[in-house]
Amino acid sequence: MKADTAPAPADSYYQAHRKIYPREIHGRYARLRALAVWVLLGLYYLLPWLDLHGRQAVLFDLAERKFYIFGLVMWPQDFIFLTWLLVLAALSLFFFTALAGRLWCAYACPQTVWTEAFLWLERLAEGSRQARIRLDAAPWGPRKFLRKASKQLLWVGFAAWTGFTFVGFFTPIRALAADARALALSPWELFWILFYGFATYGNAGYLREQVCKYMCPYARFQSAMFDQDTMIITYDASRGEPRGSRRREAPRGAGGLGDCIDCTWCAQVCPTGIDIRKGLQIECIACAACIDACDGVMDRIGYPRGLVRYTTQHALDHGTTHVLRPRVLIYGAILAILAGGFGLALTLRTPLGLDVIRDRTSLFRTLDDGRIENVYTLKILNKSEQARKFAVTVSGPGKLTLDPAQPVVSVASEEVYPVVVRVQREAYEPNGSETIQFHIAARDDPRVTASHAARLLAPTR
Repeated sequence: MKADTAPAPADSYYQAHRKIYPREIHGRYARLRALAVWVLLGLYYLLPWLDLHGRQAVLFDLAERKFYIFGLVMWPQDFIFLTWLLVLAALSLFFFTALAGRLWCAYACPQTVWTEAFLWLERLAEGSRQARIRLDAAPWGPRKFLRKASKQLLWVGFAAWTGFTFVGFFTPIRALAADARALALSPWELFWILFYGFATYGNAGYLREQVCKYMCPYARFQSAMFDQDTMIITYDASRGEPRGSRRREAPRGAGGLGDCIDCTWCAQVCPTGIDIRKGLQIECIACAACIDACDGVMDRIGYPRGLVRYTTQHALDHGTTHVLRPRVLIYGAILAILAGGFGLALTLRTPLGLDVIRDRTSLFRTLDDGRIENVYTLKILNKSEQARKFAVTVSGPGKLTLDPAQPVVSVASEEVYPVVVRVQREAYEPNGSETIQFHIAARDDPRVTASHAARLLAPTR
């Protein structure tokens, strides 16, 4: 593939950025990428508009400190689940990378997904690869201005919609849309719409492969997860070399040439601008566009497919590929255990929280009959989507009584309700502070319970 700018001098450490014009390609992997783009972007843009139980199905309400994820309501007390989920995501990345290379980069990375969308808009406005190259090389005129302006209009509109949708995950999107129509967006909402929209516009419209090559750390540490049995996209040099052009009717192997006809299509379709025939490179995002391109060329000249293909280094060296190997088994086992534990913990999660705050204005009070009294504020958090009544009890050493006696508290859905109780303990030896336990249980479902330990203070003799 010919460079679009003059190369830097040999003694220079720097080189001007060379714009990459990836050729559009069709094939099985291109269809998989298109499907991934449609599914992921569809989820991103449509999820905020789904309603469930009279509210937005997916909403991260930071102001109210609640995360609504379909039927789940997550509170700050459930932060452990987010940490758990991040650990699962990291292990999944390790597992699938060790097994099949950079699947994340090829099909699910937001940079890849939005870059594909912006490339499609660019082709819509400016045409095919050759048309875009000619357009950029042409002097400015009405035609060039119209095409460039139409591309920018599409890009800016799509980026603004992306930023608006992003904020719609944190602010109810219908209210956000109404505020946008009335030009009544809050400063923070406007800032994040513009910020995320501009980030999408810059990363997917202009930086593109530079994010993957220079900014993303994954390309740098992927080698630690690769081994000789990892699936990679590679060129079969033993079959393709020596490469060279030939007549279409020439028999295979004529002139001592390999199967590669040096058409450079594998390089022209690469979104990061590499030549896969130079071997595995950190810039390769495993999109498999080069496989589709090479298979198409092989079909046209009547050669077998697979000159560029998914394979392993052991297979290229005519060895045996071991899919189930120690690192894959270890990653898989840990991932399965953590995923199972996450699902079980989420299933058994009690939609109830209890926090106990002892009154700090007085450590304790001695009643006329010699009993010791401590005052507490119980904060009952009803995480469920229905109002409930809860009974409060206390247990611990000695004879403990509550004032009021065994109160029943009504707590609305998704509400934190404070209730003040007095715990009285009969005097006995030895005296001093002790640990007591507060218990609350839903009257309509005895399985919904919560407990919290507290200190009961008393004079020491």
